[in-house]
Amino acid sequence: MTTIAPQLELPPVHHTPRPYDGPPRDEVIAMRRQFTNPAVYTLYTEPLLIVEGHMQYLYDETGRRYLDLLAGIVTVSVGHCHPRFVKAVTDQVGTLQHATSIYLHPNFPMLAKKLASKMPPGLDVTYFTNSGSEANDLAILMARLFTGNGSVIALRNAYHGGSPGAVGLTSHSTWKFPVGGEGHVHHAVCPDPYRSAFQGTPEEIASKSAADIRDLIRFSTPGRIAAFIAEPIQGVGGTTYGAPNYLREAYAIVREFGGLCIADEVQTGFGRTGEHYWGFQNWDVTPDFVTMAKGLGNGAPIGAVTTRTEIAKSLTQRIHFNTFGNNPVSMAAGLAVLDIIDEDGLQENCRVLGARFKTGLERLQRSHALIGDVRGMGLMLGIELVRDRATKAPAKRETLDLLDALREMSVLVGKGGIDGNVLRIKPPMCITAADVDYALDALDIALVHAA
Repeated sequence: MTTIAPQLELPPVHHTPRPYDGPPRDEVIAMRRQFTNPAVYTLYTEPLLIVEGHMQYLYDETGRRYLDLLAGIVTVSVGHCHPRFVKAVTDQVGTLQHATSIYLHPNFPMLAKKLASKMPPGLDVTYFTNSGSEANDLAILMARLFTGNGSVIALRNAYHGGSPGAVGLTSHSTWKFPVGGEGHVHHAVCPDPYRSAFQGTPEEIASKSAADIRDLIRFSTPGRIAAFIAEPIQGVGGTTYGAPNYLREAYAIVREFGGLCIADEVQTGFGRTGEHYWGFQNWDVTPDFVTMAKGLGNGAPIGAVTTRTEIAKSLTQRIHFNTFGNNPVSMAAGLAVLDIIDEDGLQENCRVLGARFKTGLERLQRSHALIGDVRGMGLMLGIELVRDRATKAPAKRETLDLLDALREMSVLVGKGGIDGNVLRIKPPMCITAADVDYALDALDIALVHAA
């Protein structure tokens, strides 16, 4: 792909980044190569050094500004260095950095109470962890304790974390190490209608995909299931999801056999999908567990599992302890995030600007054959790139070229999907209409050069 020069100007902002006085870029690269695990990778052909952030923007060591449409892989919810968030965290750091839950501290139950107020009735108790991987591990543990069953069903193309337990739930080989140890985990057909092996309408594909869960329970478990775990919208999997009837039918089948349902809201939660606070609410279902992380901390390490009291009590049969899970700094971060989402109207911003963004992407799809599918809700959007719309051959190389081209025009996006051919657009929820329009113009230019 031919290198293109920036042809657009980012929307103006009233922020000047501080001069960078750290080690130069080449030295940072050399230190990473020599002293850090080689599994830690960078996204771009030429690694990007990011040293400052402000709301929806990031800055490199030269002071150049970038529109962040990945939000630290959907971690930064309310904005980089949002002033009220910074104040809440720094005030807590200056007062008390750590006190385990064996002592009382107000932040821990206050955040649990605030989360309960955002949940459907009955989902009222929360256990805090350090990450989404831990949260999913803990939900599976509680489901197994409560049901007395060991088998778990996840979806093909799913990603639920990198810990030994969570990586067993993750299906595709990009993330799965060949060491075994995942135990009684089975993977059902993904209900994504764009690449389904089933024929029919999206609703028919959803029903057939749900029926696959029944077959797994009957013939693979057999008949004994602890839990079914699914992202309401797959994140790493490429912003895929089934028709509205899928989760309703899947949950009903799982519960028919005595299993529990886990909604992995690590990427879909906290208003990102626009119409609802939680992703599962878009499908008119209520899970038995809600797991979350990332956006709850706006960059601070935090995860959580919310469930019903009777299920949570199963964990009391042994001592279970998390040294850092309830630390007051992360709790202060979570409280600040939930307040800012409400006070700044960020869920509504996701709804309005998500619709604007998706409409613009669909317009680009009509002009650029490389775009095979546009999907998503609110500010969780995906663009699947294909070399041929009839065969749906994944445009892997073109996706990498587009990432680099967009970076040249100061737009940072992610990629996902089992073939790495889906552009992931999941920005901080504080972006503006001007940001959306700029991103669409940049993508239009990049697609012309990719053709």
